[in-house]
Amino acid sequence: MKEPVLSRDSALVHTFREAWAELSGIGRAPGGGYLRFAWSPAEIALRDWFKAAAAARRMPVTHDGNGNLFATWAADDGRSGGVLTGSHFDSVPHGGAYDGPLGIVSAFLAVDLLRERGFRPTRPITVAAFAEEEGSRFGIACLGSRLLTGAIDPERAAALTDRDGLSLGDVFGAAPAGARPDLVAGFDAYIELHVEQGRALTAPVGVASAIWPHGRWRFDVEGEGNHAGTTLMTDRHDPMLTYAFTVLAANKEARLRGAHATVGRVEVTPNATNAIPAAVRGWLDARAADGATLAELVEAVAMKATERAGRDGTAIRFTAESTTPEVRFDEGLAGRLADLLGGVPILPTGAGHDAGVLSAHLPTAMLFVRNPTGVSHAPTETATDDDCAAGVEALARVLEELSARPLVDHDEGVGAP
Repeated sequence: MKEPVLSRDSALVHTFREAWAELSGIGRAPGGGYLRFAWSPAEIALRDWFKAAAAARRMPVTHDGNGNLFATWAADDGRSGGVLTGSHFDSVPHGGAYDGPLGIVSAFLAVDLLRERGFRPTRPITVAAFAEEEGSRFGIACLGSRLLTGAIDPERAAALTDRDGLSLGDVFGAAPAGARPDLVAGFDAYIELHVEQGRALTAPVGVASAIWPHGRWRFDVEGEGNHAGTTLMTDRHDPMLTYAFTVLAANKEARLRGAHATVGRVEVTPNATNAIPAAVRGWLDARAADGATLAELVEAVAMKATERAGRDGTAIRFTAESTTPEVRFDEGLAGRLADLLGGVPILPTGAGHDAGVLSAHLPTAMLFVRNPTGVSHAPTETATDDDCAAGVEALARVLEELSARPLVDHDEGVGAP
């Protein structure tokens, strides 16, 4: 067994720091964190950085018609298959620096490290930049990987609109290409490196075992708009009361089940200080350790909210915008990688990733880099340069292993030993 990945190589740390500095200023928000919404000027600048990084490494870049980019280090003998790795550039509003871009920067640096060591892949190694992973612009998480794998209809995706009313079709100039089974099936495995988004990982690097089932539900509350100063409290049909009760109910029901429920976005009409709202729209993000608990949680929140709406004289409607079932990563692959890296921890996560979408179509694993504060989706998200360098080293070892001993030999049509 190889030694545990606890890299403190000063040259690699310096290399990571220099590479990270190239994009750390792109999309930085004056109020803190980053604004890197999909296909915004900041995210497009990061895509340009991706293309330049690939060109500098003589890795041709292609796209799939769904907004996803791919840069490939081809095998010398032209063999097919290969390992896919990467992540995403887009962020939540005022999100942290590491969520997404760390996996892409680390992938390119892992390629550099392997080349420095004289390694030549017997299968291609491809770095991906997936589009709209956070769903912060068009409302559906992992939109690029969902389109690629056929998990969402391209016509439905084209009709999605952002907060300014611009549709994805407007951005593309047409409907996205949709499912590319020929592309997905060509890979042996997908490996995504990501900063850990909690405090569960105490070692520099870990391997993911599973992703909790999760989803987003929009709830629309309709009431009666009226004057704040002249309408008696007993005469009001205030949707804000129903909304507030729904938020509190979600918190209570999640705590009872050991689950997670968050309402982090709200829209109010007419959004005036001296007017009773006519309508309130909120979004519930719910996650649980298993699908049955998640369904029970959402049902309980909807039932309590509906009962409250009846007392308030309002109406409430729940709509599932995106749902993702529990993802169990390939146990054999996870164990193989943990052993390869010297027995690093294997742990689940409550955060969604493109890896979760791709896992339904090919063997998939995730590497986590330690997050010392546990904060993510916020400006204070961080990771140390030493741990990030350890992540690059870990990813390089994984890519070397899977390129030399793939899970599936496409040319021979047999599994790897």
